[in-house]
Amino acid sequence: MLLAIPFGSAIPQQAIVVTGDSLKIGNSLIPALSVNIPEVNYEKTLKAWTRNLQSGTKSKVVTENSEMSIFGAKIKEISPNPVNVYSKLTATDSCLSLTVSFELKKDLYIESQNSEAEFNKAGTFLKNFARDQYVDVARDQADKEERILRDLQKELSSLENEKSRLQRSIQSNYSTIANAKENITIQNNELTTVNTGLVEQNNQLTTMEEGPAKKEKTEAIRDLEKRKRKAMNSLESSENRISKANNEIDKANADIPKNDRMQEKVREQIVDQEGVYKKYADKLKKIKSY
Repeated sequence: MLLAIPFGSAIPQQAIVVTGDSLKIGNSLIPALSVNIPEVNYEKTLKAWTRNLQSGTKSKVVTENSEMSIFGAKIKEISPNPVNVYSKLTATDSCLSLTVSFELKKDLYIESQNSEAEFNKAGTFLKNFARDQYVDVARDQADKEERILRDLQKELSSLENEKSRLQRSIQSNYSTIANAKENITIQNNELTTVNTGLVEQNNQLTTMEEGPAKKEKTEAIRDLEKRKRKAMNSLESSENRISKANNEIDKANADIPKNDRMQEKVREQIVDQEGVYKKYADKLKKIKSY
């Protein structure tokens, strides 16, 4: 009697196969069934199998020399009555092998010669357990590849946002330059006016006698000199803003092609990773369907 689950995907997989077998418990060799469980972790599978056997009963699995036994296990998928279960989990090169003997009554074990219906129920029970363990592995694999894909998509989004920021920076700096140039024109006109006024006021001052009028003229000249310093400071500030803005524009224009190349690279990685994730997602979907 053979129950098999075929797989077909670009991701390496193995079939899950349930076969009639025998199990050595102490010095006795008793009828059993075996199932192979691909890719799973030994300790995790052992804990899952123990929980499965102990579910719904106060009985505990006893292990001696890697041989497990539980008396009065409640496995409704096999029998409405409690059964004794003897089992052994061993590791092979590519999977785990779980060999299990179900004792319905004293010395009455499930085997194909006695009852094919019960044998098939036991086979389905083991197949479902193996499938569930394999599903957990495949889900972890698919989740890992999906996280990689999401990280790449986030990286691409970050690069796209950075490019938008660089483009906005260029436009903002062009606006800064335009405003600074406009201010330079205004301040140059101010300097022309102030310088003309200073020449006139100084000429007048030299011909004036001491008195209130001369003091008033001197104060007017000081005000013009303040306006001149303010205009010159504003000119210098505008020139510095233009220089800084041009540097930022040059840097942004240099960074954008680099950003484009990085985006292209990440997009290629995304396409590749989408293919990888799809293979693992398809693998998970197929295993779930068994």
